[in-house]
Amino acid sequence: MEPQQESTVDGRKRRRRGGVGKRQKDSSCSQQAPPPAPPVDAASPLEKRRRKAGEAAAIPKGRKPASLLEKMRARLSGGHFRMLNEKLYTCSGQDAFDYFKNEPELFDVYHAGYQEQMSHWPEQPVNVIIKWLKSHNKSWTVADFGCGNAAVAKNVKNKVFSIDLVSDDPSVIACDMAHTPLEPSSVDVAIFCLSLMGTNFPSYLQEANRVLKPSGWLLIAEVRSRLDPNTGGADPDKFSEAISQLGFSLVSKDEKNKMFVLFYFRKKERSKVAKNIEWPQLKPCLYKRR
Repeated sequence: MEPQQESTVDGRKRRRRGGVGKRQKDSSCSQQAPPPAPPVDAASPLEKRRRKAGEAAAIPKGRKPASLLEKMRARLSGGHFRMLNEKLYTCSGQDAFDYFKNEPELFDVYHAGYQEQMSHWPEQPVNVIIKWLKSHNKSWTVADFGCGNAAVAKNVKNKVFSIDLVSDDPSVIACDMAHTPLEPSSVDVAIFCLSLMGTNFPSYLQEANRVLKPSGWLLIAEVRSRLDPNTGGADPDKFSEAISQLGFSLVSKDEKNKMFVLFYFRKKERSKVAKNIEWPQLKPCLYKRR
């Protein structure tokens, strides 16, 4: 060890230690043993997207946020969902398709929030539709417009074309719902389960009319508030009349659920589309700025 040296600066004694050699030795050791590199995340892009959506998802059902961090995360998740939900209601289908094509991870964030919202409904319309399909012809071909997590295809024996803006699965067709690759008169049932969200929603129904066979079924589940004239929604009778002018007959309407209305239409054998159909404006879901 080197001796300690003393020096005087402004009349004060200060000690200066040696130890230079030791510091150099320590430095050389640190150079010889660099810190280990962080582990490489080998997850696929799809797994990363789902992980990101999961991180943005709300607190699991049945458990209250226990910490401030969880409360903030839940609030942030709800804010993301409301922003994306409002966008889907206020833009065209093509704009929505382009938007999620550029940022597909946001589609996962949206569906994480959607599933959280649906978990609070006493009954989900997709389950009613699945039950209806199971009670009918299993050989029917189905087109599920706005399929989400493709719950219909996963729960029935029918052949199902699952259609949505983004595809997380090879079985899901990613496209603008106004322009699908399906052949004319090729499906027996067309489904819109809470998916008439774009400003050009009539073009989605016109596409369903194109791909449906004569006597094919059109099932539409819609949020009640969008069809409530007392709160700025569309008149449900005018909505049904517009679809009738597209070439359909209303078979029945299920209004017993407090969260949604379910329409059962059937395509006429010799359907003739009326010119200049007056489509009512479905009320978009808008949120107060906080």
